[in-house]
Amino acid sequence: MLSPTEAAVPAPDGTPDAGLPGPAGSAVRRRAARWLTAGAVVWAAAMALHASVPNAGVNAGSLFQTLLPWTGLGVLLLFALAAVLRSRIAAVAVLASAVVWVTLFGGALTDKRSGGGDLTVVSHNVDEGNTDPAGTARVLAAAGADVLALEELSDASAAVYSRELAAAYPHHAVIGGVGIWSRHPLADVKAVPIMPWTRAMRATVRTPEGPPVAVYAVHLASVRVSAAGFTTGRRNDAARELAAALRSETAPRVVVLGDFNGAYRDRALSPVTSRLRSVQGEAGAGLGFTWPAAFPVVRIDDVLVRGMTPRAAWTLPATGSDHLPVAARLSR
Repeated sequence: MLSPTEAAVPAPDGTPDAGLPGPAGSAVRRRAARWLTAGAVVWAAAMALHASVPNAGVNAGSLFQTLLPWTGLGVLLLFALAAVLRSRIAAVAVLASAVVWVTLFGGALTDKRSGGGDLTVVSHNVDEGNTDPAGTARVLAAAGADVLALEELSDASAAVYSRELAAAYPHHAVIGGVGIWSRHPLADVKAVPIMPWTRAMRATVRTPEGPPVAVYAVHLASVRVSAAGFTTGRRNDAARELAAALRSETAPRVVVLGDFNGAYRDRALSPVTSRLRSVQGEAGAGLGFTWPAAFPVVRIDDVLVRGMTPRAAWTLPATGSDHLPVAARLSR
């Protein structure tokens, strides 16, 4: 049995020592509570000021922004530690970090999809190593979209998609590793030079229901996470080239479909994203993660628009690719 001097006593910040003997136990818990409070404040600040996280050297800022939705796991961990310590001050600091996360992503957890729309589009990185392009084509055709944009095509797989999609999509064009399939006529088809080899194209889709739409199919350069950091140089260069093409685009209605190899919030993509709206962000359900398909943790495939009204966005069932297809319904 503990003596009165060894009994648990509350610390000045309201943190009890939960049975640790005497002043030593209380001191340990007070220090732990202070560290936890400081950590929660830093975590909240990092989330709130994510655009200010330094991006020099290893591109930590871009990586942090790509994984920003997962900072919620850090908030949950901080809550658990605050509960163990039973520190009121730490709990308040952790609550502040939770408020920041909810402010950033709370709206994404709701279903913002609505009815209406006169143009449905689908984008899919079909994966050059996909061993079942015919099956993938059937999944895409079943979505009933008006326009498909496919990325990471090989010469062999492009031929398969052209054959399998011909009945539903009589109009199509493939340039390099990207292609557009459409139920409606295509015009003004051209490559968009964003890299030394073709990873982007543009076409005008002419539909009977409304004015024409400029559709881009894009596949920005890949990124790598290694001991050297988050390697994004070629992707960032491609984003700047794509932004330049979009600046010169004269069509009032633009849809950009593709694999951006980065999240919408990644500041390195801002030359593109600052000019376009994310359909998922405005009219999606949930966070809409797309990669890797087996257990998606980031959304790097997207539908971005200008001069169009987002109505709904969602992901399609998995195919033989390592990406999930994304779909969107739009109004002109």
